[in-house]
Amino acid sequence: MAIGNIYVIAAVSVVGGALFGFDISSVSAQLAEQSYLCYFNQDENPPTTADGHCGGPRSLVQGGITASMAAGSWLGALISGPLSDRLGRKYSIMVGCVIWVVGSTLSCASQNIGMLIVARIINGLSVGIESAQVPVYIAEISPPSKRGRFIGMQQWAITWGILIMYYISYGCSFIGDDNPVSYNTAAWRIPWGLQMVPAFFLFFMMMLLPESPRWLARKDRWEDCRAVLTLVHGKGDPNHPFVAYELQDIKDMCEFERQHADVTYLDLFKPRMLNRTLIGLFTQIWSQLTGMNVMMYYIANIFSMAGYSGNANLLASSIQYIINVLMTVPALLWVDKWGRRPTLLVGSVLMALWMYANAGILATYGEVVPGGIDHVAAQSMRVTGAPAKGLIACTYLFVASFAPTWGPVSWTYPPELFPLRLRGKGVAMATSGNWAFNTALGLFTPVAFANIKWKSYLIFAVFNTVAFFHVFFVFPETAGKTLEETEAMFEDPNGIPYMGTPAWKTKVATSLTSRAERGDIEAKIAHDTEKPPIHTHEEETTA
Repeated sequence: MAIGNIYVIAAVSVVGGALFGFDISSVSAQLAEQSYLCYFNQDENPPTTADGHCGGPRSLVQGGITASMAAGSWLGALISGPLSDRLGRKYSIMVGCVIWVVGSTLSCASQNIGMLIVARIINGLSVGIESAQVPVYIAEISPPSKRGRFIGMQQWAITWGILIMYYISYGCSFIGDDNPVSYNTAAWRIPWGLQMVPAFFLFFMMMLLPESPRWLARKDRWEDCRAVLTLVHGKGDPNHPFVAYELQDIKDMCEFERQHADVTYLDLFKPRMLNRTLIGLFTQIWSQLTGMNVMMYYIANIFSMAGYSGNANLLASSIQYIINVLMTVPALLWVDKWGRRPTLLVGSVLMALWMYANAGILATYGEVVPGGIDHVAAQSMRVTGAPAKGLIACTYLFVASFAPTWGPVSWTYPPELFPLRLRGKGVAMATSGNWAFNTALGLFTPVAFANIKWKSYLIFAVFNTVAFFHVFFVFPETAGKTLEETEAMFEDPNGIPYMGTPAWKTKVATSLTSRAERGDIEAKIAHDTEKPPIHTHEEETTA
C-alpha cells in the first residue's frame, strides 16, 4: 500500500534536493582545508614548506572542478524530460539515486584532478535529474492550495543538505590535525563517501510512494489516477467532491492534449508556448545570477578576505548555512498566501542592496593582495576592522534575503507554468538553464575575484536589479490555482497575444482553492465558469 500523506511524500522526494546541497558544501568546505589544497596542489608552493600552506588547484582549474558538477547537471536535466515521460516521475527519481551513488564512489576514491572532475560530472547527471523531476512530481501530486509549500521543500532540503555536509566536512577537517605533509585525505574522502547515504534512503523510500496522478492519466491509467487522487487528496474517500473536480479537470486537459501525443523540446519554442518557456528558463537563470551559489561555493574565499583562516573560517562560514535553513521556513509557511510575484520582487530588491553594499565596502576599504591570501589568487583583497564586519554582515543578510524568496520560488514556479504534455520537458529545459549558468559562474567566479575583484559583486547587483523589472512585467501569479487553471490563464483569449492575462493583473487564488479542497466546491465551480476556456491553436497542431 502506497503512502498517502502528502507531507511524507514531499519530505521523502525532496531528499533529491539534499543531494545538490551536499555537493555545494562538500566543495566549499574543502577550499579552506589544507588536506584538499595540498593533495590537488598546482601552485609553486610545495606542501613541505615551513608555513604548510598550499595554494591548491589554480583558479581556473578550481573553477572547473566546481563547475563540472553543474555541467553534468545541465545534461542530466535535459535527459530527465524524456526519461520522466517514459518511465514516470517516480522511477526517474530512482534512476537519479543510482547515478549519484556511482559518482560519489568515484569522488571518494579520486586519485587526481581528472578523476575528480569525471566523478563530479556523474554526480551532476544525478542532480540534474533530481532537480528537474522532483518539483514536477510534487507539483502534480500536491493539493493546489499548498503546492508552493511542498515544492518549496525542495529548497529547504537543499539548505539542510548544505548544512549537514558542511558540518560533516568541518568535523573531518580535524582528522590528523590536517597535516599537509602527510596528505590526510580522509578529511575529504569521508564526507564524499557519506553523501551516498541519502541516495540509498531516497531510492528505497520512493518504492513506497505513489506515481504522479497526472502522468498516470496521460498514460490512460485512469483507475490508478483516481486511486492516487483518492489516497492523497480525498483522504481515502473516492467520493470526495474535490477528487471528482480535479479528476474532471485532468480529463479535460488530457482530451485536449491527445492531438499532441508526441511532443519534443521544439514544442516548447512554438509561438503559444514560447512565453512560458522563457519565463521558466529565466526563473532558474535569475536564481543563479542573484549570486547565491557564488556565496555558497566560494564563501571560504570571501571570509578569508575578511580575516578568517583555517577552521575558524569554516566555523564562521557555517553561520550562513544555518541562516539559509532557518530563513527558508517562512516561505514554506506563507508563500502560497504571499504569492510568487511579490516574493520574487522583494527578494530582488534586498539582494541587489546587499550586493551593492559589498561592492562598495571592498572598493572603498579593500586592500589588494598580490598573488592572493595564502597563495590563493581568488582571495585577492583584504579588509579588516569594521569594513570586514560589514562585509560579513552583508553576506549573511544576502543569504537571509535569498532563502525565503528566490530560493524556494525558483523551484516552485516552473512546474506550474507548463501544460501536462510538456511539463516534464518544460521543467527540464528550465532547470537546464539553472545548470548552464551555474556551470559558467562556478568556472569563472574564482577568475573574476582574482582579476576584477570587488567589481564581481557589482555585476551580481546589476543582475538583481534587472531581474526585478523582468518579474514585474512578465511573470504572472500562479499561487492557489490548479495546474489546469494556470493553463487557462496563459491561453486567455482576452489577454496579450501569445502571453495571456497580463502578469500585473493576475492575483493569488489560494483562499478559494483551500475551501474547495475542504469540500466547499460550489464557489470554486462558480468561479471556474468565469475563467477563459482552453482553446486549440493551429500553431501547435501543425508541424
